[in-house]
Amino acid sequence: IRARAILNNGATGVGGMLNLTQLPHGVRVQGHVSGLSSGRHGFHIHQWGDIHTKGCDSTGGHFNPAGVPHGAQDDFERHVGDLGNIVADEQGLAIIDFTDHVIALFGSDSVVGRAFVVHAGEDDLGRGGNEGSAKTGNAGGRVACGIIALVP
Repeated sequence: IRARAILNNGATGVGGMLNLTQLPHGVRVQGHVSGLSSGRHGFHIHQWGDIHTKGCDSTGGHFNPAGVPHGAQDDFERHVGDLGNIVADEQGLAIIDFTDHVIALFGSDSVVGRAFVVHAGEDDLGRGGNEGSAKTGNAGGRVACGIIALVP
């Protein structure tokens, strides 16, 4: 099973493409995001695949079917949509290639039809010691988003 998300936000100039491949034990995510400020940016899958009503703000919160606190990608307890940070170089380009063992392209934790969101700032991975950290990682505004759709 394969899926793709085309990321954009006309207001920020940030965009990119992500390809997802279902593996026997996880999903490989590969792609790029350009137009970012250099540094770390929160990278999540949000609940809803609505990017048209209010842009990236229509995607809701992080995909979190178990109702657990926010965490790092490799934490035992985390939102399904918690994918940590991506890192943009001095030219604003982030190259993405990792495998996540929590998300899936089928079943109850499927991310198909949901949205990738790239944030303006770094995700503190739930270690900030406040309510915002436990919910969102204090990653700031949403600079790009895209719906995850199956591809042949």
